[in-house]
Amino acid sequence: MADRRAVAAGGGLAALGAARTATGERALTALGLLPVPATALVLFLVLAAVMPKIGESAALTAAPIYLAYAVVAPVLGWIAARSGRLGLGAMRAVAFSAATRNSLVILPLAFAVPGGVPLVPAVVVTQTMIELVSELVYVRWILIMARSPN
Repeated sequence: MADRRAVAAGGGLAALGAARTATGERALTALGLLPVPATALVLFLVLAAVMPKIGESAALTAAPIYLAYAVVAPVLGWIAARSGRLGLGAMRAVAFSAATRNSLVILPLAFAVPGGVPLVPAVVVTQTMIELVSELVYVRWILIMARSPN
């Protein structure tokens, strides 16, 4: 079981070999935790770089659009999932997936826009921050929607 889990986690041959020993298994577990703090560090560094520009008009102008999307998208996802008669778990997944995007994936492209630095990345980071806060709300909100009879 540990061998399959290691390979499924993307470890390949090195993980397969490491999963055969207790030390290797502990190393796999520890390395499996690194993406979360690494992502947080990258987000912190990007925020520190573009934070002064978030207050400028383009980033603030885009914020209400992102907020509206954060409210409407999970509701539309929920409605679509219900109309498709999906199970409760699938309905939650569709509602959450409809509302979340990974704008950090396009951040390198935002930095590459000629003359766009730092304003274009500030807009992307504004969207990311709204999305991250919204996701915290979705965890509770989607559960409440799941419990409602309608």
